[in-house]
Parts: sequence; structure tokens; C-alpha cells
Amino acid sequence: MHDEVQEQLITGMDLREYFRESVNKAVINQNLIVQEETVFYVVNMMTEFSRSERFYEKTTDGLMLKALALIYADALEASSTSEKNKSLQRLGDLALFISGLFADSLNRSLVDIDYYIAMGGTAYACLADQTRYTYNGCTFSKVFGELSEKFIGLVDVLAEISEKSNFSSDSDVLRLYELWMKTGSKRLADKLQELGIQPFTVTGVKQ
Repeated sequence: MHDEVQEQLITGMDLREYFRESVNKAVINQNLIVQEETVFYVVNMMTEFSRSERFYEKTTDGLMLKALALIYADALEASSTSEKNKSLQRLGDLALFISGLFADSLNRSLVDIDYYIAMGGTAYACLADQTRYTYNGCTFSKVFGELSEKFIGLVDVLAEISEKSNFSSDSDVLRLYELWMKTGSKRLADKLQELGIQPFTVTGVKQ
């Protein structure tokens, strides 16, 4: 059991490193100047959302993706500042992640990318204001402020990663990674290696 957990952690670290390198390269290519802390935040967000249970929300009908407007409503109706900030952060993160990596899907939906950019930028701006004067909140405030101010630039960064990694196609690296974790398929492992990810054997899955 311990070995399985350890190997899964190693694999998770490998995915995080992949995102870190991808974001850093794209930031340079896009001539975008951002704090190291902001890059760290974006990398962590991408790593978290690579897990379906973190990207989607649990409902009685299964895992679902709540509309941004409903998440914003949750923030407005929150009974505490911490709950409000939690909803705003999820709103900003989802808007950035989806508008950057899955813009093609948005182009085919009723809600366009401008809506996601506006909602995400506003959510991060609110968070920057909310955390500015809190204990140990100065660093977070600066990061959220930069995420808001440079939201479009960061969307371009994620879009570049999407284009180079074929995120929105059948070879979607996140989907491949999730399927490989579940099946241990050698074919999927080979595809991950082609994308720059070195998968590690996980005990208890088919090879």
C-alpha cells in the first residue's frame, strides 16, 4: 500500500514538472512578465485540475461542472469571507483553465471566451482586494492582482500549451494521463512519453 501511494506521488510530481516547464516556456514565448509566485500558482492549478474530482464538483447526478454564473452566485450568498473567497478562487481558476486550454470548445458553445475572461478577471480582482489587508495575505493579493491584470496574457500562455500538447484533441494529455493511471496501458504510456511525460509503474493496475 505504501509503495503504491509513493509511486502515485512520484507520478504526480512528474506531471507537475511537465506543467512547470510548459508554463515557463510559454511565458517566455508570449513575452509575458509575471512573478515567480504567479507561475507557481498557475502550475499548481493545472496540476490540481488534471484530476477529474478536482475539476468537476460532486452532485447527486455524479461529477458535474457548475456554470460560472452559479459559482458567482455562491460567492455572493456565502455566509463567511473564507467561503466567499473559496468560490471566487474556483471561479477565477476555472475561467482561466477553460478559456486557455479549451477555447475551441467555447467557440462552439453559447457562451464565448470573452465571458470567461471577464468573469475570471473580475473574480481574481475581487480576491486581490479581499486578501490585501488580511494576515499573511499580501503575497496572495499580489498574485491574484497579477492574475486579474494579465488574465488575457495567461490565457495565451495556456493556449500555447494546449496547441503544442493537443489538449483539445483525442490525445489530450490530461485525459491520457487519467486513463493511464486507471489502466496502466503501455500504449497510453508511450503517448505520454511522446508528450514529454515519463510515467512510472503504479502497483495494482494492468500493464
